[in-house]
Amino acid sequence: MKKINGHEIIGLLEKFSPKEYAMEGDKVGLQIGRLNQPVDRVLIALDLVEEVVEEAIEKNIQLIIAHHPPIYRPLAKLATDTAQGRIIEKLIKHDIAVYAAHTNLDVATGGVNDMLAEALGLQNSEVLVPTFEEKLKKIAVFVPVESADAVREALGHAGAGSIGEYSNCSYSSSGTGRFLPGEGANPFIGHKGKIEEVEEIKIETIVPERLMKKVVTAMLKAHPYEEPAYDIYQLVNRGETLGLGRIGTIKEMTLKDFADKVKTDLGVERVRVVGNLKDKVKKVAVLGGDGNKYFSQAKFKGADVYVTGDIYYHVAHDGLMLGLNMVDPGHNVEKIMKKGLAAILTRMSEETGYSVEVLASEIDTDPFQIV
Repeated sequence: MKKINGHEIIGLLEKFSPKEYAMEGDKVGLQIGRLNQPVDRVLIALDLVEEVVEEAIEKNIQLIIAHHPPIYRPLAKLATDTAQGRIIEKLIKHDIAVYAAHTNLDVATGGVNDMLAEALGLQNSEVLVPTFEEKLKKIAVFVPVESADAVREALGHAGAGSIGEYSNCSYSSSGTGRFLPGEGANPFIGHKGKIEEVEEIKIETIVPERLMKKVVTAMLKAHPYEEPAYDIYQLVNRGETLGLGRIGTIKEMTLKDFADKVKTDLGVERVRVVGNLKDKVKKVAVLGGDGNKYFSQAKFKGADVYVTGDIYYHVAHDGLMLGLNMVDPGHNVEKIMKKGLAAILTRMSEETGYSVEVLASEIDTDPFQIV
């Protein structure tokens, strides 16, 4: 197994949950420290409180991945006699980097909202609030026959050719390439001043726009020619639609029974419920964190009940007027991402041959107590 550094582990994370998925204005990415150092242990946390920092120090962590960004508003000053300043000082002294994966992790396929939907047993779930539509491009590159496999492999490894559950998708056609090397050229095939004809393969593959620079770099590195010929096309068709929240179905039950199910499935002692406890519910919308602004979308898509945190008093009344039941298990149920993301990064690192231990924080950062 290979050692991994901060850039490489974040590369895996951003392959799963790209920063481009984040909502506008969200503060995602590296917030404290540096990534150009070896990483043996990573800690996944919901919130960066002082107890989590102490846990990281005790466990010899080099990188913390936090769901909630510890620095959300610009800092006017960094005074180490304040709570936030003290936390940052400890992190810097112990050379621990902090990376925030917030709404991009909420939106990602397999991310926070999918984890919650799976925990609740939602069937046939889909995106509740679309926020990101993948733009697609196509790259076509001309390669000598003997180098085609190497270039295809490089394209696929860089992320080209993914269509749904299929990867490394491409189309190849053959033809004859012609070129005249100039006096300053250093041709891989042929001679200066003489027109050369070469049997070539045209490889075409689809690429998410956000990955095009990476894909082109990988292709150029694998291509034997000094000046490879390639074309890039903007496509009208779109890739995967991603977004906040999920909506799906469960076995029909009363709102009261569903509230009990939420407590069991999400591991909370109490929930707040809006609606008639005898109402039947089957279609369920769930959105991790504060989903107050999206309750009307849940109703519009036919949800019988909407599960989200931090429901406001007036939003609860608005929901009642719409005939939408609501269940509030609290913001802290997003803690599901700790073990979930730790498992995902462990699997991804093992698949790529990296040696790193990814741990879920054991600190409960819920600030509320039920008395």
